[in-house]
Amino acid sequence: MKSQLPKVLHKIAGRSMLGHVLASLSAAETAGVAVVVGPGREDVQAEALRLRPDARVFVQEERRGTAHATLAAREALAAGFDDLLILFADTPLVTPASMSALRAALKDGAAVAVLGFEAANPFGYGRLIKDAAGDLTAVREEKDATESERAITLCNAGVMALDGRRALELLEAVGCANAKGEYYLTDVVEIARARGLGRRVVLGQESEVLGVNDRIQLAEAERIAQDRLRRAAMAGGATLVAPETVFLSADARIGQDVVIEPHVVIGAGVEIANGAVVHAFSHIEKARIGEGAHVGPFARLRPGADLGAKSKVGNFVEIKAAAIGAGAKVSHLTYIGDADVGAEANIGAGTITCNYDGYFKYRTQIGEGAFIGSNSSLVAPVNIGAGAYVGSGSVVTKDVAAGALAVARGRQIEKAGWADAFNRTQAEKKSGKNSQ
Repeated sequence: MKSQLPKVLHKIAGRSMLGHVLASLSAAETAGVAVVVGPGREDVQAEALRLRPDARVFVQEERRGTAHATLAAREALAAGFDDLLILFADTPLVTPASMSALRAALKDGAAVAVLGFEAANPFGYGRLIKDAAGDLTAVREEKDATESERAITLCNAGVMALDGRRALELLEAVGCANAKGEYYLTDVVEIARARGLGRRVVLGQESEVLGVNDRIQLAEAERIAQDRLRRAAMAGGATLVAPETVFLSADARIGQDVVIEPHVVIGAGVEIANGAVVHAFSHIEKARIGEGAHVGPFARLRPGADLGAKSKVGNFVEIKAAAIGAGAKVSHLTYIGDADVGAEANIGAGTITCNYDGYFKYRTQIGEGAFIGSNSSLVAPVNIGAGAYVGSGSVVTKDVAAGALAVARGRQIEKAGWADAFNRTQAEKKSGKNSQ
């Protein structure tokens, strides 16, 4: 990856690759999770425990192959689970359905089930070798394959399931007599065959078994993940006007009859309720959009933005850590941060909440039905009462009572003829310079 960040912590659709695998395991209703990490990878361990606090983490002190890595979690394997799924955090797109299919193969009597796929170009993949009866006999790595075996297009995805009662004995029987001198997890297929145990291939899609080893493959995985998320959103009842231009986070929750216009980015932690509309070129993260609310175009909702039903956040408006009440309108060119805006309030163009003094953040309270005139600055902490008016261009530093009018700006004065005199003087100066 050419990065200071561990490969499996690189993100796809706003979620780490490790996070995608753990989320799919949860969706497949696994009873327990063991995560094997390399030495000194406390950052990977922390991510695993953040996402699955029940996970057990084990360290593979030496890198001696996939079977060796699996046996690093020997203590967890010895606990006696019915079945064992072995996955890789840099293969993040394997679906819960494929995981469940592997487990079903074990339930049907197989001791080993391997996820396979038909590769358009099999180069570099391990090949799944079958006998004349169609039974899986071996998984052959590219470097160890014969010429005829390399012609096989049925390839190993790397994902495997083992009968929990036999997992340890199969893994412990793996040797290292191969080109790399490593303990290959795939050798358990031949070991199971020699012992007369059932082996099964479960077919998956090539797109779900993409391994990510560089930024190019990371981008390809992002493309696949985004296509899945867009399809899921539309299948759930949302309209994406130009789906290919909308980017979704893996944890986005999008209701029915939601409309998302082109060029919208929906980051992590976003919930959009039924009937809401997100107009073009809006950016949203860790925010909630209420039922029937309208956002954008060109709006930004930052973490903590909470929009009530039928509220409006219009063009070039930024909301941060603020609750916008039902039916309230923040229509254009405005920043509302660290604030509570009451229902049906109206915030005029150019209004800002001055929430930071260089050291601390302070909150602004705007009551129900209040009207804030254009180009006003509300210096927090300040409370604008229900139904109050703030005159345009005001800098409000004190609380405004409910139903009151506050005007806080310099008095306007007018000097008759001043502009005419100024223009004449400037014109004479300009004429003098041009004649020199």
